Amino acid sequence: MKFILSVHASPYASANSLLALKYAQSCLEQGHSIESVFFYHDGVYTALASTVAPQDELDITGEWQSMAQEHGIELNVCIANAAKRGVLDESEQQRHERPYPSLAAGFNLVGLGQLIAGMAEADRYVEFPA
Repeated sequence: MKFILSVHASPYASANSLLALKYAQSCLEQGHSIESVFFYHDGVYTALASTVAPQDELDITGEWQSMAQEHGIELNVCIANAAKRGVLDESEQQRHERPYPSLAAGFNLVGLGQLIAGMAEADRYVEFPA
């Protein structure tokens, strides 16, 4: 089965962020594919390059990056939610005249249309609210 996941929870403020990561890992272990993960609302903080994981907790951003690279998963971030929270790629950094980009490697800023198009192609859509 092809899955699309949507993560709305901040990486260290909600258990649902970690739950989404574990769910994705479980899907892959069972032989399913994850076409993309869409980070929305406070979930966009997962794509913030300057986040430092607490020493006693999992590096959620790093785990998503590794999984995406190994399995060819798109890590898509809502561009509107990201801009409001200071998560900017190089293009948005220049457009908003900020001193530096802050989007972590392996993540892409996209619009909601990308999520909807993915949902139309996937077998299952699973959402992890805040």
